[in-house]
Amino acid sequence: MLGARIAAVFEEEKGLYGAKRVTASLNEDKDFARVNHKKVARIMKNMKLRGFTKRRRCVTTRRNTKNPVFADLVKRRFHANAVNQVYVGDITYLPCKNGTNMYLATVIDLYSRKLAGFAIADHMRTSLVIEALEHANTVRGGLDGAIFHSDHGSVYTSSAFGACCSELGVTQSMGAVGTSADNALAESFNSTMKREVLRDNKVFANPLQCRQEVFRWCIRYNTRRRHSWCGQISPDAFEAQSATLSKAA
Repeated sequence: MLGARIAAVFEEEKGLYGAKRVTASLNEDKDFARVNHKKVARIMKNMKLRGFTKRRRCVTTRRNTKNPVFADLVKRRFHANAVNQVYVGDITYLPCKNGTNMYLATVIDLYSRKLAGFAIADHMRTSLVIEALEHANTVRGGLDGAIFHSDHGSVYTSSAFGACCSELGVTQSMGAVGTSADNALAESFNSTMKREVLRDNKVFANPLQCRQEVFRWCIRYNTRRRHSWCGQISPDAFEAQSATLSKAA
């Protein structure tokens, strides 16, 4: 019985969930006794149900030494006290056929891990990261007073992106040059997305398919995908829960 329930959850989530997320889904069904994730892991191993490993990396950070450098206001403290306070972002590549790439720019809220803004394009120009930040501004109803943390990529140190941040009331923050750990959360998001959408060796057939599949995953990430940081509920559910608790207090 438990094996059948595990298989059903695994299939429903398209093979993306590991033992802990499968366990969280099983334990939401009050018609059955709660189960331990270690037991679920053993059963999944016996049934040969496992997730995907991450694929190779592609360098997307291009630094311009002539552009300004900003102080590190995050210092690897990847958390915030409330929504719309601190964001991190990055660019990652999305491989298509014939060796071409699409690119995804992200803006992630450190409080809930919600993907507040994103943009997809066939280039890594500054307009891509500006579009992602403006998307977050629309979703949040304003970013005035927020911090945006990134690496030293030339698109983030450009005058155009700096002007966009100033216009929106956003303070820029950057980690040390060449240190991926200073923007680890954004890079972890990219790794998760590729593991679940690209599934290791997958290459998108064309840019349209790439846009559609990544867009669907981003929406699912916010509204449905269980996140360990959020107590195995989605970022949107976590924000709604936090808002309810704040009102009750």
